Amino acid sequence: MQVQAARDLERMARERLAEQGFLPEAMTAFAGPRRLTLVIEGLPEAQADRTEERKGPRVGSPEKAMEGFLRSTGLTMDQLVEQDGVWFARIERKGRPTPEIVAEMVEAIVRSFPWPKSMTWGRGTLRWVRPLKRIVCLFDGTVVPVSIDGIESGDVTEGHRFMGKAQPFRVKDFDTYRDGLAAHFVVLDVEERKARILDAARTLCFARNLELVEDEGLLNEVAGLAEWPTPVLGDMDPDFLDLPPEVIRTSMRTHQKYFAVRDPATGGLAPHFITVANIQAADGGAAIAAGNAKVLSARLSDARFFWDEDRKLRLEDRLEKLEGVTFHAKLGTMSDRVARITDLARSLAPRVGADPDAAAQAARLAKADLVTGMVGEFPELQGLMGGYYAQAEGLPADVAAAIRDHYKPQGPSDAVPAGPVGAALALADKLDSLTGFFGIDEKPTGSRDPYALRRSALGVIRIVLEGGIRLPLRELAGDDLVAFFADRLKVLLRDQGKRHDLVDAVFALGDDDLVRIVARVEALDGFLTTEDGTNLLAGYKRATNILKAEEKKGAMPSGPAVAMAGAPAAELALVQALAGVEPQVAQALAAEDFVAAMQALSGLRGPVDAFFEQVLVNAEDPAERDNRLRLLSQVRDAMGRVADFSQVTG
Repeated sequence: MQVQAARDLERMARERLAEQGFLPEAMTAFAGPRRLTLVIEGLPEAQADRTEERKGPRVGSPEKAMEGFLRSTGLTMDQLVEQDGVWFARIERKGRPTPEIVAEMVEAIVRSFPWPKSMTWGRGTLRWVRPLKRIVCLFDGTVVPVSIDGIESGDVTEGHRFMGKAQPFRVKDFDTYRDGLAAHFVVLDVEERKARILDAARTLCFARNLELVEDEGLLNEVAGLAEWPTPVLGDMDPDFLDLPPEVIRTSMRTHQKYFAVRDPATGGLAPHFITVANIQAADGGAAIAAGNAKVLSARLSDARFFWDEDRKLRLEDRLEKLEGVTFHAKLGTMSDRVARITDLARSLAPRVGADPDAAAQAARLAKADLVTGMVGEFPELQGLMGGYYAQAEGLPADVAAAIRDHYKPQGPSDAVPAGPVGAALALADKLDSLTGFFGIDEKPTGSRDPYALRRSALGVIRIVLEGGIRLPLRELAGDDLVAFFADRLKVLLRDQGKRHDLVDAVFALGDDDLVRIVARVEALDGFLTTEDGTNLLAGYKRATNILKAEEKKGAMPSGPAVAMAGAPAAELALVQALAGVEPQVAQALAAEDFVAAMQALSGLRGPVDAFFEQVLVNAEDPAERDNRLRLLSQVRDAMGRVADFSQVTG
C-alpha cells in the first residue's frame, strides 16, 4: 500500500498541475509507516496568463441556447467571435499564484486519495488509511494554507513516536524536513531503510560467523514497518532445526517478519533469526531478542504439532477428503481434478521418458497435502509438504520429488521440476488447468488472470523447452490453447531478445511442437541477420507481391517451371538453383536441421537478385509469362517450407 500510495500521490499531483499548465522539473514521492511525502521542483511563482477558446452555438441558434452559453462564459454578445457560422468565446484568464493552486490540489488529492482500505474517525467525513494528524505544505519556504476537516496545514512535523525529541519541530524546505526527520530518528527514503536493514543484518551475522538468508519480499515489508529500522540478532531453540527448513522460514516470515540465518559451514539453517525493531534499545536489543525468541518458540511449537500429526496419516488415506473440496463449480471437486491429472500424467509419461506407473502414483497423491494441518496453516507450502510426507512414508524418491515440485516453475527465476516423473506431473497439472478453464471460457482478459493461466502456459513452455520434450500441443490442448501458447512463447522469446514476428512466421506453418518451433525461430533469426537473408527476404516480398497481383486477375499457371529455350541466362540460372536448393531444403527439414535449411535457401539469393534485375516477369509471350510466374511460385513455396516469410516485418 505504501509503494502504491507514493505512486498515486505523484500521479495525482502531476495530473492536476498539468491541468493548470505546470510542468515541474522533478517530482519525488516518499512513503513510510506514518507519513507520505511529495517534493516538487521547478514550479514558478504564478501560473502564466492563458487564453481559453470555447466553441458555442451556431449563428442563428435559439435565444435560450445563446443565453446559456453567455452565462457559462461570463461574456456579453459583443465579446463573442463568429467563425464559419459558429460563435466562439475567447476568455482571457489571468494566471493565479502557485500557492493558491497548490492548496486546491492538496485538498482535492487528500479527499479523493484511492486507498484500497480506509477509515473515518471522530466526527469528520474524511476517509484516510489511518487518522490524519498533520499536513505540512510549503511553497518557497512559506506555508500554503490548507484546511481539511479541522486539520490546518503548517510548517511543523514530528519525528519518531518513541525516540524523537519531545517537541515537534519546524521546517522551511525539503532539506530541513528530511534532515530534521533524520535527527528525530526517522529515515524518510524506503531505499535507505532497506539498505540500513541489509547492512546491519549482514554485520550482525558476520560477527557470529553466520550468513543472512536474504529475502527481497520480506525486506520490502519490514522496510515499510519501521521508520528507524534496527536489526537485532536473536536465538532460537536448536531442537526446532529438525523441522523442514521451509517450515521454519515460513513460520518466521509469515507470522513474525523474521529473517532466517544460515550456517555457512553446513549450508543449513542456524538456530538464530534477525528481527527488525523500530527502536534503538539501550540494552542493544537483548530484551527484544529474548521476547521475540519466546514468540518464535510458540509459533514453531505449533508447526511441530502439525508436522507430527500430519505424518500419522498416509497421503493415500487423505484422498477421500478431497471429494469435499471444490476445485471450481464448473470443474468439479479436487478429487475429480486428481483423477484427470492422474490419467493425463500416465499418458504423458512415455513422451517425457517417465515410468507411467510412477507418474500416475505421484499425480494421485500430489494434492493430498491440501488437507493437512501444515498446509492449512501455511498454504504457500502446498506441494512441498506433500513431498516431505511422501519421503517420510518411504515412497520412491522420484515420486516424492515430483509431488514436491509439481507446481514448478512458479516464476521466471524458479527452476523446472527435476526428473522425468516430475516433468510429467507438472505438465499434467498445468495442462489440466489450462484446458479446464479454457473449456469453461474462463480465459485471461487484459491484465486479469485470476487462475494464473499465463503462468501455467509459461511453465509448460519452459518444462518442454528445457527438457527437450516433443509434445503435440494441438492434440493435447486444442487450437485455442495453441494460439495462447504462441502468445506466451512470444513473451518468453522477446525477453530473450528474439523478435515476435519470427514466432508468427514459424507458427503460421501449423507446427505445434515447441522444441521444433524454437529451433526454427533461432535459425530464422540468425539467417535474417545475414546479408543473404536480408536480400532474399526482399526478393521474397517482391515475388509475393507480383503473385498476389496476378492471382487477382484469374487462375495461376500450375506445375514446376522449366528451362525454356532462348530464355535469359538469369531465368535459367534461377531454374537451376531451385532444382538444387529444393532437395537440400527438404533433406535439412526432415533432419530438423533448420540452420542447414536456411543455408540452403541462401543459395537462392544471387539468382533471385539477378532474375529481378534482368528478367521481365510479365512478358508479352504468354508461355514465357506463365513459366516465370511458376518460377516465382516455386521460390515462394521453397522459402515457405522453412517459415512464412510474409509474417516477417523486417
